[in-house]
Amino acid sequence: MKLVRRADLVPQPWKNGGGVTREIAAHPPGAGLEDFDWRLSMAEIASDGPFSAFPGIDRTLTVIEGDGLALDFGAGAVDLPALRPLAFPGEAPVAARLRGGPVTDLNVMTRRAALSHAVRLLPPGAPIPAGTAALVALTNGMAGGQAISLGDTLLIEPDEMPQSDATMLAVMLFPADRT
Repeated sequence: MKLVRRADLVPQPWKNGGGVTREIAAHPPGAGLEDFDWRLSMAEIASDGPFSAFPGIDRTLTVIEGDGLALDFGAGAVDLPALRPLAFPGEAPVAARLRGGPVTDLNVMTRRAALSHAVRLLPPGAPIPAGTAALVALTNGMAGGQAISLGDTLLIEPDEMPQSDATMLAVMLFPADRT
């Protein structure tokens, strides 16, 4: 188990230059935006605008701070309130509109040919779902015997099932051929 503190994440420009992201983890280690199998990051969205396109990538976006977003996929806007994961294909043209000020989101991306993923909200004390690779703290508390704060992430191995008294987002990874 590895604890990644939000405060230690390094800001990087978005692929399209329109904002800032902070990578939590990616696989394989050292992979860039063009060759990762999976990537977990947090982004700060301070203004309306388009998302970067990621062909061949599946994404799930979850607002973890702020009032939420309206995401326009070209056929009307989809409301995305805080703490409700929304999955979509990375090649889809998407424009975001802030609902009430800046937001911070958790972005999970998997290369469709290699992996699939799911994101689930876990209340305090909930069992860890099978396939969980990361737990992202949404409240302060304890997890795996360590103090955690909003945005801190536990990267876990399949045999690790840390207990937590915090609300968390579980990020689960699965082989691409999973049915």
